[in-house]
Amino acid sequence: MRHVAVIGSGPAGYYTAEGCAKLFGDQVRVDIVDRMPVPYGLIRTGVAPDHQSIKAVSRRYEATALGDNVRFVGNVTVGIHVTIAELLDLYDAVVLATGAPADRPLGIPGDDLPGVIGSAAFVGWYNGHPDFSGLQPPLHGPGAVIVGAGNVALDVARILAKTGDEFGGSDIVGHALDHLGGAALDHISILARRGPHQIAMTPKELGELGHLTRATPRVDPADLPPIEADATLEPGVRKSVAHLRSFATGAAAKPITLDFDFYAMPIAIEGDGRVERVIVERTGIDAEGRASGTGETYAVPAGLVVACIGYRTPPIEGVPYDAKLGRFANTDGRIGPGLYAVGWARRGPTGTIGTNRPDGFLIADHVAADTLADSGKTGRAGLDQLLTSRGVDVVTFRDWQRIEQAEIAAARAGSPREKFVAVDAMLAARS
Repeated sequence: MRHVAVIGSGPAGYYTAEGCAKLFGDQVRVDIVDRMPVPYGLIRTGVAPDHQSIKAVSRRYEATALGDNVRFVGNVTVGIHVTIAELLDLYDAVVLATGAPADRPLGIPGDDLPGVIGSAAFVGWYNGHPDFSGLQPPLHGPGAVIVGAGNVALDVARILAKTGDEFGGSDIVGHALDHLGGAALDHISILARRGPHQIAMTPKELGELGHLTRATPRVDPADLPPIEADATLEPGVRKSVAHLRSFATGAAAKPITLDFDFYAMPIAIEGDGRVERVIVERTGIDAEGRASGTGETYAVPAGLVVACIGYRTPPIEGVPYDAKLGRFANTDGRIGPGLYAVGWARRGPTGTIGTNRPDGFLIADHVAADTLADSGKTGRAGLDQLLTSRGVDVVTFRDWQRIEQAEIAAARAGSPREKFVAVDAMLAARS
């Protein structure tokens, strides 16, 4: 019997558990430990609430969780309730699947002003993450600036621009829906340091912007390369650029304008006690695709700035960390004897949800190669004894199912659920 502890219940964690279950069969016990009382990590609190088809992958994780050799151990914080050293004593393998939930800072003057918010916090707010439920982002106007050229920037822009009716069928939390309903934004700018050919935005997400009820996406035709240059692009990027070209054709005006501002780098945020404007420098692109400032600057009025420029994995005491890359130091997922990293904690915040599946199966193969079939470690029995002695209120997957049923029962009309946004409320819903 092998005993495996996976820290984090998002996609990487569950794919690792699935890989171990398929590789070892009934000769493995996998405990998925999470500090939250609810599972699924990024699927629950990172994927946009109006992208329910993507969230449906959680049913695959549920099938893994209900297997005899995998269990969910919620409401347990590594570093507080149990240490990595203690887990290594109890388990043959400890796999860090903690993701990259910390925002990368903008690192410019004024980025600490009220009204500057990282995308992890903003997305967590409208998705009901307990850490960010009290955020109350300023939506009083005159506009919002979103920094970044990826899908997260598009998610933020779309959520800010939608009407209440357009959230039908989504699981956006009630406090965010109400707050967005009172927004007074008439302009949203997406700042991208480089040009249309360098974006990391996918066609589906870009296409959605063209169907918003009250917002018109716009691209300055002067920012678009000659159309014949699109032929050299990868097919997906070429489709994305086609959407950008359609946004440059002068669509009918709507109450909110959503401008793609290419070759634009924020260099300072200014305001009297809060965000009032973003100072932007025009950039140029060199032969290697790197952006650098040209010295030309201008100001964009804004009461809200959302930085969508990437994420970092928070360090854990006693675990080697690569501060430059913002992830655990590892070699192909191996950190040290019995200790592994998977998903964003291994490779940084890159790839799609599905990218984590081969990652998880890779770690399962490492566990097979590195561990003995019967080391004599106590695994979950030892963990249960330790957590009981410390009075930890553990949440099981069956508990989670009761929490989920309570969320479903509380849903507004047309919504799949109304999430609990406080840990105490989640715990109370078990009974």
